[in-house]
Amino acid sequence: MALSLKEKIEDTNQGVYLIGTTPPKVGTDKAQLKAIAEKLLGRLHEIEYDGVVIYDIQDESSRTEQARPFPFKQTVDPREYSRLLRDLSNLDVITYKSVAQRSATEFTHWLDETKQEYGLNNLVLVGSPSSSGDIKLSLPDAYKALATKQDDFFLGGVTIAERHASKRNEHERLIEKTAQGCQYFISQAVYNAQATIDLITSYARSCKAQGIAPKRIILTFTPCGGQKTLEFMQWLGISVPEATKWRMLDADNTLSESVRICRENLDSILKSCAHLNVPLGLNIESLTNRKEEIDASINLYRLLKATMELNLAEKQIA
Repeated sequence: MALSLKEKIEDTNQGVYLIGTTPPKVGTDKAQLKAIAEKLLGRLHEIEYDGVVIYDIQDESSRTEQARPFPFKQTVDPREYSRLLRDLSNLDVITYKSVAQRSATEFTHWLDETKQEYGLNNLVLVGSPSSSGDIKLSLPDAYKALATKQDDFFLGGVTIAERHASKRNEHERLIEKTAQGCQYFISQAVYNAQATIDLITSYARSCKAQGIAPKRIILTFTPCGGQKTLEFMQWLGISVPEATKWRMLDADNTLSESVRICRENLDSILKSCAHLNVPLGLNIESLTNRKEEIDASINLYRLLKATMELNLAEKQIA
């Protein structure tokens, strides 16, 4: 019998390989929703992957004063799209949930509905994008509400290496989130390899000092097709070093160059963190719905999965 995604994430001897996507815009009818899901799965038909990550897209304009490069469009309920992708692909899904918008009582009701009506159990909870704005429920309080239903869900958390670069405490947040129930972490898109290496190193050392086993960190990578996508990445808070930015924009083909950079970044992270015994995984996403960027994300997936599989094989020989 095939292993569940939970079992794969918990088995530190193997890699975990995911595809990240966003639900279609709100108002998409059921037939169209199914057609969009089938088109995505058709594109993924030739690659082997363990599951799909479905994001809960929020406006996030409270996080920064800069204008959003692409207009914000509300999406259908991520749970509806998650259930559809799971039923069509027979693979597990991970559903993101932004918790700030509803009270503890409403969130508890959402959890019951998610389990009973949608049959979903792999969740990643996300807090408010900024401390300003109307926050009805904090992330720690959401974790507390979820703890009463711990058996029903396999909980993951978000990790942001850029936050570690500025505050130097992201590794402590990972340990704290583990105590609150998180069993794995998914990173923000990686374009700054050194920030990720520093975070994984600090996390591994803290886990060792406290005598706890590190949880799996699933690293997200995304291709970048040009100036507009780059602006959107930076608007989202993804750290792109100056030299990397110009290397992509000055290249004959920005998209191909971004794939090359992602491959180099993963290589660098794997080499620098090989001795730390932090289990890693991959999540590949396309930040836009441009066909060439979606196609590039599938090529990127193939390339990075092969890189990680080779690394795991070398580890097992050693």
